Amino acid sequence: MATPLTTRPGLEERAGPAAQPRSIGASAALVAAALALVIFPLVSPSIYFQNVLTEVLIFGIFAMSLDLLIGYTGLTSFGHAAFFGVAAYGAGIVATRYSDNLLVTMLAGVACAGLLALPMGALAIRSLGVYFLMLTLAFSQIVFAAAFKWTWLTGGSNGLAGIPRPDLGGMVNFSSVTTFYYLVLGFFVAAYLLLRHVVASPLGHSFVGVRENESRMRAIGYNTWLVKLAAFTIAGLVGGVAGVLFSYFNGFVSPSEVHWSTSGLVMVMVIIGGAGTLLGPVLGAALVLILQNIVSSQTDRWPLIMGLTFMFFVLGPRRGIAGLYQDALALTRRAARR
Repeated sequence: MATPLTTRPGLEERAGPAAQPRSIGASAALVAAALALVIFPLVSPSIYFQNVLTEVLIFGIFAMSLDLLIGYTGLTSFGHAAFFGVAAYGAGIVATRYSDNLLVTMLAGVACAGLLALPMGALAIRSLGVYFLMLTLAFSQIVFAAAFKWTWLTGGSNGLAGIPRPDLGGMVNFSSVTTFYYLVLGFFVAAYLLLRHVVASPLGHSFVGVRENESRMRAIGYNTWLVKLAAFTIAGLVGGVAGVLFSYFNGFVSPSEVHWSTSGLVMVMVIIGGAGTLLGPVLGAALVLILQNIVSSQTDRWPLIMGLTFMFFVLGPRRGIAGLYQDALALTRRAARR
């Protein structure tokens, strides 16, 4: 009989009666973090910090979507920015030419990401390892070339400017920094709950099974090609949500949003935060963006600091910030037993 498939325990998930205290502690930490995010605009010393946290939440969604591929399915994609950028362009084009309604622009952007993810995934997942990585990079660069050359649609190198903040049928307008922050926070919570449900479901367990031993999964009757395609498509759709929110946030979309450097940036966030968890990559996104936005204002050598930080998490605690958190909990439990 095949043994049941389980995911690696992360910040947001624990199993078994022996781990009950950890579950309570993790749940309390999640509740405290949620409350802090809700009240942050009320106590924030400036709008600048609200904007920084808004960007962190957007890239947190983006990093969680990539972690579904890297951490849970074992597919290292270097073209994830394609879905982010295509969704941003889709929402921006609709908002500037047709309607700035939130539902219309969000659906348009996410649909563009899904329509790209399905065929791109169907072709890319036929390969493995570094070949898969290079194929996703190649597809992403094709999208980048299209964004750069199709000036009639995307604005080319000048980008697509003047994207308005969305409204909700005239009832709610998200033009202010605070209302837009709460809009992004709502989508962040929804994306986290959706992905948490997915990874805890039988489908999520099959993702982990493919990561751990794809040959065994095929032997027990799973269509692993279809499982990987499902993971790739879901990741692309959620990444598209982040892209749409980013187009609202910046009011501008350029070809750099689909460039390989954006894929590399979000991959760094996942590795620093801890692949195989959902909240770890969010913490990685926070650390990277804080280095970019705050440390860069203090010194021109902030890329050196980011590089050293990345090296620390690759060569040291390889499970990232999530691993450091788990190690700290383990030390606390051992100290409590003594």
